[in-house]
Amino acid sequence: MSARAAIVVTGTEVLGGRVSDRNGPWLAERLRELGVDLAHVTIVGDRPADMLAALRWCASLEVSLIVTSGGLGPTADDLTATVVGGFCGRAMVLDVALEERIAAILAASRARWAHLSDEAIREANRKQAVVPAGATILEPVGTAPGLVVPPADGSEGPTVVVLPGPPRELQPLWEQATRTAAFGRAVHDATVYEQRTLRLFGLPESEIATTLREAQRAGVELEQIEVTTCVRSGELEVVTRYEPHSAAVAAALEAVIRERHADVIYSDDGTRVDEQVASLLVQQGLTVAVAESCTGGLVLGKLTDRPGASAFVRGGIVAYSDAVKEQLVGVAPKLIEEHGAVSEAVAVALADGARERIGADVGIGVTGVAGPDGGTPDKPVGLVWIALSGPGGRRLVRRTDQRGTRADVRERTVVVTLHLLRRLLLGAADTPAE
Repeated sequence: MSARAAIVVTGTEVLGGRVSDRNGPWLAERLRELGVDLAHVTIVGDRPADMLAALRWCASLEVSLIVTSGGLGPTADDLTATVVGGFCGRAMVLDVALEERIAAILAASRARWAHLSDEAIREANRKQAVVPAGATILEPVGTAPGLVVPPADGSEGPTVVVLPGPPRELQPLWEQATRTAAFGRAVHDATVYEQRTLRLFGLPESEIATTLREAQRAGVELEQIEVTTCVRSGELEVVTRYEPHSAAVAAALEAVIRERHADVIYSDDGTRVDEQVASLLVQQGLTVAVAESCTGGLVLGKLTDRPGASAFVRGGIVAYSDAVKEQLVGVAPKLIEEHGAVSEAVAVALADGARERIGADVGIGVTGVAGPDGGTPDKPVGLVWIALSGPGGRRLVRRTDQRGTRADVRERTVVVTLHLLRRLLLGAADTPAE
């Protein structure tokens, strides 16, 4: 059996939703890369009793490693190190050398606390140098050190890696932790996991469920591999995780999926649609411009998320009002009067106007009813028209009817728009531009 681990994310602000947990998913992926099976990710508040209960529960799952994040600062509610020390059966001691190193780090930013004395600053941060006896100290990136704490001599139980909450501090300290002897002993039974990801667009999750059943009926031994499916913003992700001896099973499943859904698989190498669009634009030496209404700049924002976007993004206009559509994008008032702002005709005019007025090779136009109000029987909430105008007379126009909240409609519209742009760049077209 492979080494198993659990993650305990601490912090009342995370538990209450004020701060999103970014560490749990990041650590989960790092554990997978090391061949360590992740049993659970748990979030607890800053109450010592709850932290201790979470650690004990994880230990009951027979994990060999627990990773915690958060609770290592200088304030009264930063108690993770103390709780872990007690859990591992180790006394807390002041590490004088560590205290000096933390003091040196603080001295570099002393000017920010001009009203405080050196002793007051040192006293406030001394608790960060109080660590479980026998722990391996991970050199701080901020002021909080990390720790690798094995169970006390003669005791059994998991080794605990204690990391700070800020990702910019946690991630380099994790790399330090993996190089320690205590960490190595805890994961010595690690295996090798391989992972394959297929991304599909335009297929409901019910269809992939049918495909999995068909694969089983065809003799594919799915119990030998781990298969997860996830729907996000209209995309379907199928991930298979397996040990090398089950590679043939994973390949057989992928063959069944390809046979049944080849036309909707858009990625088998881990890339996402925005990455592929960026790559295609660069390869073809093309530029893009956007005129969008209901998405309020989200399409342009997604296109510019990636470094180097200036090579292919010319710019965009958030044409929310009819006046802006007319004055800045060049949509004819007669089109809006006859067809309405949410219409195929106006979407096409937005795409053409973005392309011509901003001077790009490809123009994108988006107009719709994001809700929750503003819908009519003819144009309900969720109706969105998307048009793309490209070189050589290529054009793609789509009506989409999205469901969900306002945020859902806008997010899914961005995804559909990027997939249409990908199709245009791959040579698809509906009608020639007039």
